[in-house]
Amino acid sequence: MIAITNLSYYLGDRALYDGASLHIKPKMKIGLIGLNGTGKSTLLRMIDGEYQPDEGRISKSGDCTIGFLNQDLLSYQSDESILAVAMQAFERQNQLQVQIDNILHEMEHNYRDELVDKLAKVQDEFDALDGYTIQSKAEAILEGLGFVTDDLHRPLRLFSGGWRMRVMLAKLLLQKPSLLMLDEPTNHLDLPSIQWVEKYVQSYEGAVIVVSHDRAFLDNTVDTIVEVSGGKLNLYSGNYSYYLEEKALRNDIQRGAFENQQAKIKQTERFIERFKAKATKSKQVQSRVKALDKMEVVDAVVDENAKVHFRFQFTTQPGRHVFQLEDASKAYGDKVILDHTSITMERGDKIALIGANGRGKSTALRVVAGTEPIEGKRRLGHNVMFTFYAQHQLESLNINHNLLEELKYANSTKTETELRTVLGCFLFSGDDVFKKIKVLSGGEKSRVALAKVLLSQANFLLLDEPTNHLDMQSVNILIQALQQYEGSYIVVSHDRYFVESIANKIWYIEDHQIKEYPGTYVEYERWIEERGLQSAVSEKATVSSAPPQVKSNQATNNNGNAQKNINKATSAEDVQKLKKAKKQVEELEATINNLESKKSETEAKLAQPEVYNDSAKLAELNRFYADVKKKLDQATESWETAMMEVEELG
Repeated sequence: MIAITNLSYYLGDRALYDGASLHIKPKMKIGLIGLNGTGKSTLLRMIDGEYQPDEGRISKSGDCTIGFLNQDLLSYQSDESILAVAMQAFERQNQLQVQIDNILHEMEHNYRDELVDKLAKVQDEFDALDGYTIQSKAEAILEGLGFVTDDLHRPLRLFSGGWRMRVMLAKLLLQKPSLLMLDEPTNHLDLPSIQWVEKYVQSYEGAVIVVSHDRAFLDNTVDTIVEVSGGKLNLYSGNYSYYLEEKALRNDIQRGAFENQQAKIKQTERFIERFKAKATKSKQVQSRVKALDKMEVVDAVVDENAKVHFRFQFTTQPGRHVFQLEDASKAYGDKVILDHTSITMERGDKIALIGANGRGKSTALRVVAGTEPIEGKRRLGHNVMFTFYAQHQLESLNINHNLLEELKYANSTKTETELRTVLGCFLFSGDDVFKKIKVLSGGEKSRVALAKVLLSQANFLLLDEPTNHLDMQSVNILIQALQQYEGSYIVVSHDRYFVESIANKIWYIEDHQIKEYPGTYVEYERWIEERGLQSAVSEKATVSSAPPQVKSNQATNNNGNAQKNINKATSAEDVQKLKKAKKQVEELEATINNLESKKSETEAKLAQPEVYNDSAKLAELNRFYADVKKKLDQATESWETAMMEVEELG
């Protein structure tokens, strides 16, 4: 369908692409990944024809149509209704509708047989193109993307950039191009809309290229990963999780090959140095010199997974209760956000506040921060010191400061070396620390603001969509920092991988109440699915009663782990079942520990250089590794089943 051959593209003297090639086939679902600045969006613009390559070519089949969702569409405005804008996708049907309307209008004054024949012909074509269903199709997609029925006839210009982007996405989906290119489609979507788009992309009949930093979205939508690295397009079959495994394996092989080659180079250089002055060895010396010149050098493995080597600490320990709401209500005119709700947060709680846009998550966060007036009581606990991060607060950065000065302003007790360490954690190194804030990109400003938050010595953090504008490496750094953080926090985010990695409790707003699930996001999703209440995830249905584990008016144990709260069984039979299930859990945990040890030992062996010189040994280890991994997955699945049984019997 599309062939990219020996593509090169330069930004000044820097080669963004250098001899890159890729073949895009019909129905492929591609996740395009890479660090910020490697040229992902540039590649999409070249495929779309907006940019021209400096070398190489991009060939497209004659019937290939392209739909491109990019961030430039945020600025598009129109006085037409959002329904009318979305229906612009049906260009031919709209032309026919105009013709039908004109003919009918003319027939009111001049009824002729030729007009009847013309109307019949136009209506037949309109019907063949499903013209009578285009409005219902447009309405269905717009509502799937989060619009309510009353919104559909409002002018596009009245909506914010994020909502306008949803309208443009709806228009593209209705066009059904043979190649759909989506550049960061989840940036302006809430969780229910993200899940809706996932299902749509999964069933999309054409090819799709997605640029996204949302790992869960990539795992659920793509079957191929294309990594932009070193000016090349490296293809991996499978979703993002498979890519991580395959990339690690390729890196191990490359690392072994590199170490073997370096050892051979050093041995050869020692031979040349030792015998270059001896006439009797001149032929051998020259032979080895030529061999070194012809050698295809194996590159060293570049570790792109930055690690945080800094502990973000605070000096003042808070009391047991960090925050409490009691009988709190909040409304904007007739729009009720909270209605006599109560909730308690304890020291050590790591909370993710999730749900659809418009339910009041950001409002609830401002209520916690005390910047939003309410009816009822709001209490901060003893010695609680909090700081608030939100996207609009990027504007509060001093644009005339450099990075070091801005962090020094946040925490004057840190030395320059400590501040450089923090900036290094957030991917600013060397002379980057002397850059002025005003020259930074949106993503770079987000990283600086997050570094300031974590340096503030607050023991309670409020973070509103902190992963927006961050690439995967930056998100991974933020995850590590929050996992190391010893205080408490509330995070609003639609990034499911991020939420699962950093939260031990889930808060959600339902029936104008803040409710709590005392477990991880995966456990929360499983609870929803088990009870047939998937609509609760999208927050479009009302649940008549809270789950047995959920409580909104009292605190849970500090660790937030529901699975450890085992109560007494209510009968002798249940007691026996519970004991049996707990014993099975213990046995499975021992098995899992054993298998994980074998897995780690095998990985260490696979990384040894001598293994790569013995193909039989390498094959044997790979088979053993695959067998251990399979058994580990099975044991883990059995452990999860057993733990669910313990929880049900407890």
